[in-house]
Amino acid sequence: MIADRLRSPCVAEHEPIDAVLTTLSIIEQLADADGPLGVSEIASAIGSTKPRVYRHLRTLLERRYVMQDPASDKYQLSLRLFHLSQSIPEKTSFVREARTVLPALRDMIQQTVAIGVIEEDGIRVVEILRHRSAIQITTPPGTLFAFHSSAQGKVALAFGAVPGSSAVDHKATGSAGRRPLPSAAQLRKELAQIQAQGWAVAPETVLLGVNALAAPVFDAGGKVCGTIAVVGSVQYVSPQPDGALVSALTTAAGEISHRLGYTKHLEKR
Repeated sequence: MIADRLRSPCVAEHEPIDAVLTTLSIIEQLADADGPLGVSEIASAIGSTKPRVYRHLRTLLERRYVMQDPASDKYQLSLRLFHLSQSIPEKTSFVREARTVLPALRDMIQQTVAIGVIEEDGIRVVEILRHRSAIQITTPPGTLFAFHSSAQGKVALAFGAVPGSSAVDHKATGSAGRRPLPSAAQLRKELAQIQAQGWAVAPETVLLGVNALAAPVFDAGGKVCGTIAVVGSVQYVSPQPDGALVSALTTAAGEISHRLGYTKHLEKR
């Protein structure tokens, strides 16, 4: 009975979602095919209807997971899934090593520490190691920070982790927190300074009264694979951060980088 099913959340939680199953079936068919497939071929193979398959394909096309041959109108997978799969081991290793190093940093500086991974549209906070204090940081894991308006994002931009310059030239307009967003020219100047010093701050640009101090983490190839950040009240993480706090953060970032196989050190300037 419908009423019984509504009263039993466990049943609903474990039922497969038809739309997701259809999408996965389409992707699997395209992955196994020797060449592009048409809507009718896919619908027949997965036991679905042409209109349903077409709607899923158009969504996958818009999200750039598939490509369409203009001559035949058939579909095939793009390289996006491949690129996503390539990033999984790198991010997993980075997060694992960060979890090993950062509890000691949090306890030493007595501030909340965040782990961020780099995505196409910004920095995704994947974990927050909270320090109990009178002011609690409310940003939850899973939050996506823009490149141009967060300490973590500016670090990624400064050290070349974001392909091209679009994140600088086509940034959002308006303001973040109480501060207006910088112009592209101002941002480039700030990024040059961040690259020179090895860290970035973003006071009150994400949350009012809160500042973040971020540093990059490098993989074995010298590529920025993520960020770590100290997050706290502007009273304790000031816009001009204490040298000891900067040193503690960059030392922890260096240790994580070393664990990932990075053998060079940021040049002392």
